[in-house]
Amino acid sequence: MRIRLTPRTSEFYVLFVRAADNALEVARLVERRFREHPSSDVTQERVKAEETEGDTITRDIITLLNTQYITPFDREDIYLLATEMDDIVDYLEEASDLLGLYGVEMPTRHAVEQCGVIVRACEQLALACNNLKGMRGVQEALIELKLHEDEGDRVLRDALASLFRDEGIDPLIVIRWKDIYESLERALDACETAANVIANIVVKNA
Repeated sequence: MRIRLTPRTSEFYVLFVRAADNALEVARLVERRFREHPSSDVTQERVKAEETEGDTITRDIITLLNTQYITPFDREDIYLLATEMDDIVDYLEEASDLLGLYGVEMPTRHAVEQCGVIVRACEQLALACNNLKGMRGVQEALIELKLHEDEGDRVLRDALASLFRDEGIDPLIVIRWKDIYESLERALDACETAANVIANIVVKNA
């Protein structure tokens, strides 16, 4: 690949907004899929299509990074932010896929709550990315995102406790829901890691 000397720094901001918007769209689709299961019109194919779009955006960011001599902030931070937002979408798609793969008949209250928390976290992440160029309102969005991540931790603890509290529950059901809960939790963790990267960018460029 050729390194271009002509600055195209503004394109990074556009791509980060697209990546965050994609993560938010996938989070909303997965939340609906869980909430309305088994009669939701949100199919796994639709979720997968959005996940594939997210992969394309990530590749575009990395290609731009590899061909630009001048970048708006540290190259490592650009790469980390791109891959963490990609991870959000990947883990959400994984959780959605497990819903069908495991033949889940009805979603649990905790899974629906987890999905709702992830949507709210992704909303704040999208807000932070939209404001990243001007650096205004970013910290407020990140603080709000952290509150949602803490809420997600509480929901996960309650979810796991409910699985192991019922001695009569089928062990296969425990395994299936534990996998789903943990995929959703990894998506939320990726939101928090992306937020931490953005916070570092803000500090470095203050």
